[in-house]
Amino acid sequence: MRTVTAGLFHSVDGVVEAPNEWQFDSFDAEMGEELGAMMSRVDTVILGRVGYREWSDYWPTADDGFAGFINPVPKYVASTTLTGDLEWQNSTLIETDVHEFVSELKQSDGGEIAVCAGITVVRSLFFAGLIDSLTLMTHPVVVGKGRRMFEQGDPLTRLTLRSSRTTSAGNSIVTYGLG
Repeated sequence: MRTVTAGLFHSVDGVVEAPNEWQFDSFDAEMGEELGAMMSRVDTVILGRVGYREWSDYWPTADDGFAGFINPVPKYVASTTLTGDLEWQNSTLIETDVHEFVSELKQSDGGEIAVCAGITVVRSLFFAGLIDSLTLMTHPVVVGKGRRMFEQGDPLTRLTLRSSRTTSAGNSIVTYGLG
């Protein structure tokens, strides 16, 4: 069975939205190594609609290591408002229930499945028990505003610490499993 993972840039006050506005002054080589290791394991990506729209405007013409990963990898997009064929190469709209789709995808052959660029879809899959591991890459910054991974009223959910480390720039990289 394939595993489904999610990794989110995270502030000390829990913000995961718009990390491009606050993370780069503490993004260090060790954080880059962590992302490189993730990319080496992943061969399928799931995106939310908002993330798809933002990333499909930027990454197809970008020229860096992440672009070399994200452009050719198969991408499945969870959306109830997008229709038809998607323009970004190797992108396919999920036309069934996203939970059923991910459950079936987990049963297929292949490498790790990463849920990227979509707080709503990460939350949905996480609380449905479909994400096997969640990595929070906490930067030493208080953002003060923006969406958080966990919100008031979320169900009690037990996690198991799988790994943790602190980088030289003060980032904490913590991976949890459900259960």
